[in-house]
Amino acid sequence: MTEDRAPIAEDKLPTEEQTPASADPRSEVHIPSELPVIPSGTNIVYPQQLMPVLASEERDVKAIDSAANAGDKMLAIFSQEQPQMSDEPATAEPTPGAFREIGTVATVVRMAKSPDGSVHAILQGGQRIRLLAVADVGPPIKARIEPLEDYVDRSLELEAVMRDTIDRFQRVVALSDTLPNELGAAVADIADPSALADFVAANLPLKPEDRYEVLAQLNVNDRLNLVGSLLRHELEVLEVQSKIHQDVRGELDKRQREFILREQMKAIQKELGEETTPELAELRQRLDDSNLPEEVRKEADREIQRLAQIPTISPEYQVSRSYLEWIADLPWNKHTDDVLDIKLAAQVLDEDHYGLEKVKRRILDYLAVLKLKGGETKGPILCFVGPPGTGKTSLGQSIARALGRKFIRVSLGGVRDEAEIRGHRRTYVGAMPGRVIQELRRAGTNNPLMMLDEIDKLGTDFRGDPASALLEVLDPAQNSTF
Repeated sequence: MTEDRAPIAEDKLPTEEQTPASADPRSEVHIPSELPVIPSGTNIVYPQQLMPVLASEERDVKAIDSAANAGDKMLAIFSQEQPQMSDEPATAEPTPGAFREIGTVATVVRMAKSPDGSVHAILQGGQRIRLLAVADVGPPIKARIEPLEDYVDRSLELEAVMRDTIDRFQRVVALSDTLPNELGAAVADIADPSALADFVAANLPLKPEDRYEVLAQLNVNDRLNLVGSLLRHELEVLEVQSKIHQDVRGELDKRQREFILREQMKAIQKELGEETTPELAELRQRLDDSNLPEEVRKEADREIQRLAQIPTISPEYQVSRSYLEWIADLPWNKHTDDVLDIKLAAQVLDEDHYGLEKVKRRILDYLAVLKLKGGETKGPILCFVGPPGTGKTSLGQSIARALGRKFIRVSLGGVRDEAEIRGHRRTYVGAMPGRVIQELRRAGTNNPLMMLDEIDKLGTDFRGDPASALLEVLDPAQNSTF
């Protein structure tokens, strides 16, 4: 390793406008030309910064002992480009590039030895120093150093930068969860620009490269500007992080507030005997929007009051709720207007079917009677009989198209359970209404044209006779209240 003194960079030389910071008492302290060294890894120690040290390696222990026994109690702290691996021997000779060029002289403030030979010490950073050469690899390591002085250009711009730095650092402290609030008050009392830059850099979570760049900058104005740029970046990160936390906290607070309000609403409704849930409230609203007839409305109100008293985990709750949902979904007052035009009906029938004149004539007779009655007659039910493929189902579709009604086809082939027609009893779990009611809800109107297809293929077994249940559907005297 060469012992030649490294030249000072041109940008670090004082100009006519720059003056040494001689007011700093650290510049008046005599620093020896050779000091024991403690490698600090990637950590950077700034002037006036306190650094606790737990030294267990022999070279560090002897370095602290040597400094503590000296009259000035000084040692040098240099960071490293790459810290030595733990499996390397403690007495390994540092390579020329092991230490960074700029370091800090430190004073041993307090020291205590442990029975296991380790040393607990508190060091306080002093003046910046430059490494000239490694004089002895030790242990302890000793290096030849020279002290460095800060240069400052005092101006209004410097004062403005200092105020901006103090303000931004206080905002960082307010947003950070790791920095104590006392730092915000402490930074406001720092009047020296060099000390301000070092204090802020020492308390910011910076990368090792950025920390060393601040330490190596001897021009206080440039150092303060560098710290200001790092401070602005940290402030932007904290502001975005704070916004994310506020959004998450706001969402949690909103959910907690909704939960508390719901619990309060339940308690109030329980006291008033009107306990309900959001599901029941939505069901009530659907029933109100359905514009139910008076008798149906009374039955629905009685059922929903009963539902409010049933626990939601009970199977009966789902049966009762399904019953009310079916009531709300049925088209009680939705219908399509009939187009009673005989000529249009004849045209539609001729377009859809060739021949079948007797059948078309009978259909037109039925529509003519319906027109004479003003469309309010319950009228006979048309029965189409014939072999498969003769057009029975398509005739029904043509009639629906001519009248402007919705068309529903209910296939009854193979149906053996009368509950398919009439509906299941509500005592059964999963009870459903019959096919007629299901198709009415699917059609969305209360006056569709409904074709009961393949009625001759109904079956009969122990569960009942579905053909007998059709009487309630087909008889005009009964199906009005089906």
